[in-house]
Amino acid sequence: MERLQKVIAQAGVASRRKAEELIVEGKVKVNGKVIRELGTKVSPNDKVEVNEIPLEREEKVYILMYKPRGVISAVKDDKNRKVVIDFLPEIKERVYPIGRLDYDTSGLLLLTNDGEFANLLMHPRYEINKTYVAKIKGIPTRQSLKQLEKGVKLEDGITAPAKAKLLSADKKTQKSIVELTIHEGKNRQVRRMFEAIGHPVQKLKRERYAFLNLHSLNAGESRELTPHEVKQLRALAETGTGLQ
Repeated sequence: MERLQKVIAQAGVASRRKAEELIVEGKVKVNGKVIRELGTKVSPNDKVEVNEIPLEREEKVYILMYKPRGVISAVKDDKNRKVVIDFLPEIKERVYPIGRLDYDTSGLLLLTNDGEFANLLMHPRYEINKTYVAKIKGIPTRQSLKQLEKGVKLEDGITAPAKAKLLSADKKTQKSIVELTIHEGKNRQVRRMFEAIGHPVQKLKRERYAFLNLHSLNAGESRELTPHEVKQLRALAETGTGLQ
């Protein structure tokens, strides 16, 4: 059983707030009866109508995608640039990204049409571990890596504790590969963290999201999450164990 306004919103008819207005205005029926109570709950078997039009409920969809560089993490773009939805022509449901990856960042991105699931994974209190691999300028010292782990000061606050690991360093070209695991979601956070320690990012990829990885996928490809993976992600967020 789910709240009526939530069911309307998930069907893509209107936002949850607008759905509440439609209910109060008497424009919503459940099994032929006008409903004005916002606390009303309905089951999948109930017939819901909005403005006399039957509601079509979408199946819940959960997708793991390997986002390429040069693609917007959005459903549409006002500058007509490529968006992640362009790579999912076979998906008929109205899915959208859970969080985002920058235009120049590639890697693991989740998409869904389940608003509750998306909000759970993005909740500030239960942010799940996300692991990035960055190609950076220069070779960071152990002290610099410790600073990343301890937290660096950005214009919007000090970052939470993280995990940093130097994967390789090329003294000739003065470039390094560093793995960084964070559980926050500040805008362009990884890039800004490396800039803060004096090592600008040249290339960035999200390799892992919690226990999920990009195994067997090429850039632009995707797969559906298994029911077990969805259940695991819910458990990680609800228990806070995604921070470990």
